[in-house]
Amino acid sequence: MLKQVSIYAENKKGAFLEITSLLKEYHVNILGSVTNDSAEYGIIRMVVDQPEIAVDKLKAAGYMCRVTLVLGVELDDHVGALNQLLRSCLESNINIDYIYLCYNRSTGMPIMVMHTEGVPEVESCLKSLGYTLLEA
Repeated sequence: MLKQVSIYAENKKGAFLEITSLLKEYHVNILGSVTNDSAEYGIIRMVVDQPEIAVDKLKAAGYMCRVTLVLGVELDDHVGALNQLLRSCLESNINIDYIYLCYNRSTGMPIMVMHTEGVPEVESCLKSLGYTLLEA
Protein backbone atom coordinates (compact mmCIF):
# COMPACT_ATOMS: atom_id res chain seq x y z
CA MET A 1 0.00 0.00 0.00
CA LEU A 2 0.99 3.58 -0.57
CA LYS A 3 0.05 6.68 1.38
CA GLN A 4 -1.59 9.37 -0.70
CA VAL A 5 -1.88 12.99 0.41
CA SER A 6 -5.16 14.70 -0.53
CA ILE A 7 -5.04 18.49 -0.38
CA TYR A 8 -8.09 20.74 -0.56
CA ALA A 9 -7.11 24.01 -2.18
CA GLU A 10 -8.88 27.12 -3.35
CA ASN A 11 -9.33 27.11 -7.13
CA LYS A 12 -7.26 30.20 -7.86
CA LYS A 13 -4.30 31.14 -9.97
CA GLY A 14 -1.03 29.95 -8.42
CA ALA A 15 -2.57 27.61 -5.83
CA PHE A 16 -0.79 24.50 -7.10
CA LEU A 17 2.48 26.46 -7.32
CA GLU A 18 2.14 27.44 -3.64
CA ILE A 19 1.73 23.79 -2.68
CA THR A 20 4.63 22.53 -4.78
CA SER A 21 6.84 25.37 -3.51
CA LEU A 22 6.11 24.37 0.08
CA LEU A 23 6.87 20.73 -0.66
CA LYS A 24 10.07 21.72 -2.44
CA GLU A 25 11.15 23.78 0.57
CA TYR A 26 10.94 20.67 2.77
CA HIS A 27 12.49 18.34 0.16
CA VAL A 28 9.29 16.33 -0.39
CA ASN A 29 9.39 14.61 -3.78
CA ILE A 30 6.12 14.23 -5.71
CA LEU A 31 6.01 10.79 -7.32
CA GLY A 32 2.57 11.11 -8.96
CA SER A 33 -0.44 13.38 -8.78
CA VAL A 34 -3.85 14.20 -10.15
CA THR A 35 -6.04 17.24 -9.67
CA ASN A 36 -9.80 17.58 -9.74
CA ASP A 37 -11.50 20.94 -9.60
CA SER A 38 -14.83 22.55 -9.00
CA ALA A 39 -15.82 26.19 -9.23
CA GLU A 40 -14.31 27.19 -5.88
CA TYR A 41 -12.10 24.37 -4.60
CA GLY A 42 -10.04 21.54 -5.97
CA ILE A 43 -8.59 18.33 -4.64
CA ILE A 44 -4.97 17.59 -5.36
CA ARG A 45 -4.12 13.96 -4.76
CA MET A 46 -0.48 12.97 -4.75
CA VAL A 47 1.86 10.20 -3.79
CA VAL A 48 4.98 11.68 -2.23
CA ASP A 49 8.11 10.20 -0.71
CA GLN A 50 7.46 11.73 2.74
CA PRO A 51 3.68 11.91 3.31
CA GLU A 52 3.86 12.69 7.03
CA ILE A 53 6.16 15.67 6.49
CA ALA A 54 4.00 16.87 3.58
CA VAL A 55 0.81 16.78 5.66
CA ASP A 56 2.47 18.41 8.67
CA LYS A 57 3.86 21.32 6.63
CA LEU A 58 0.72 21.76 4.51
CA LYS A 59 -1.53 21.86 7.58
CA ALA A 60 0.82 24.36 9.23
CA ALA A 61 0.42 26.53 6.11
CA GLY A 62 -3.37 26.42 6.47
CA TYR A 63 -4.27 23.69 3.98
CA MET A 64 -6.86 21.07 4.80
CA CYS A 65 -5.37 17.71 3.89
CA ARG A 66 -5.33 14.06 4.84
CA VAL A 67 -3.53 10.80 4.18
CA THR A 68 -5.35 7.96 2.46
CA LEU A 69 -4.16 4.43 1.70
CA VAL A 70 -4.06 3.65 -2.02
CA LEU A 71 -2.69 0.86 -4.17
CA GLY A 72 0.15 1.25 -6.64
CA VAL A 73 -0.16 -1.48 -9.27
CA GLU A 74 2.82 -1.87 -11.60
CA LEU A 75 1.83 -2.74 -15.15
CA ASP A 76 3.73 -3.83 -18.22
CA ASP A 77 4.00 -1.01 -20.72
CA HIS A 78 1.99 -2.44 -23.59
CA VAL A 79 -1.38 -1.96 -25.24
CA GLY A 80 -4.16 -3.48 -23.15
CA ALA A 81 -2.33 -3.66 -19.79
CA LEU A 82 -4.73 -1.22 -18.10
CA ASN A 83 -7.68 -2.93 -19.74
CA GLN A 84 -6.58 -6.26 -18.25
CA LEU A 85 -6.19 -4.73 -14.78
CA LEU A 86 -9.68 -3.24 -14.99
CA ARG A 87 -11.08 -6.58 -16.21
CA SER A 88 -9.39 -8.37 -13.31
CA CYS A 89 -10.93 -5.86 -10.89
CA LEU A 90 -14.41 -6.29 -12.38
CA GLU A 91 -14.15 -10.07 -12.33
CA SER A 92 -13.04 -9.89 -8.68
CA ASN A 93 -15.95 -7.56 -7.82
CA ILE A 94 -13.58 -4.67 -7.04
CA ASN A 95 -14.97 -1.16 -7.47
CA ILE A 96 -12.36 1.49 -8.23
CA ASP A 97 -13.21 4.92 -6.81
CA TYR A 98 -10.51 6.66 -8.85
CA ILE A 99 -7.31 5.85 -10.64
CA TYR A 100 -4.34 7.80 -12.01
CA LEU A 101 -0.99 7.11 -13.61
CA CYS A 102 2.55 7.63 -12.40
CA TYR A 103 5.83 5.83 -13.12
CA ASN A 104 8.19 3.71 -11.10
CA ARG A 105 11.35 5.77 -11.40
CA SER A 106 13.55 2.74 -10.66
CA THR A 107 12.13 0.51 -13.38
CA GLY A 108 10.44 2.98 -15.75
CA MET A 109 7.26 0.91 -15.52
CA PRO A 110 3.81 2.52 -15.38
CA ILE A 111 2.08 2.48 -12.00
CA MET A 112 -1.68 2.80 -11.69
CA VAL A 113 -2.53 4.46 -8.38
CA MET A 114 -5.95 3.20 -7.31
CA HIS A 115 -8.33 3.98 -4.49
CA THR A 116 -10.85 1.32 -3.53
CA GLU A 117 -12.74 0.26 -0.45
CA GLY A 118 -11.02 -2.46 1.53
CA VAL A 119 -7.51 -1.62 0.36
CA PRO A 120 -5.79 -4.53 2.24
CA GLU A 121 -8.22 -7.10 0.81
CA VAL A 122 -7.92 -5.70 -2.71
CA GLU A 123 -4.13 -5.71 -2.39
CA SER A 124 -4.19 -9.42 -1.44
CA CYS A 125 -6.57 -10.20 -4.29
CA LEU A 126 -4.46 -8.43 -6.92
CA LYS A 127 -1.26 -10.04 -5.64
CA SER A 128 -2.92 -13.46 -5.88
CA LEU A 129 -3.72 -12.65 -9.52
CA GLY A 130 -0.04 -12.00 -10.20
CA TYR A 131 0.07 -8.19 -10.09
CA THR A 132 3.03 -6.38 -8.59
CA LEU A 133 2.05 -3.79 -5.99
CA LEU A 134 4.31 -1.08 -4.61
CA GLU A 135 4.93 -0.83 -0.89
CA ALA A 136 5.33 2.40 1.05
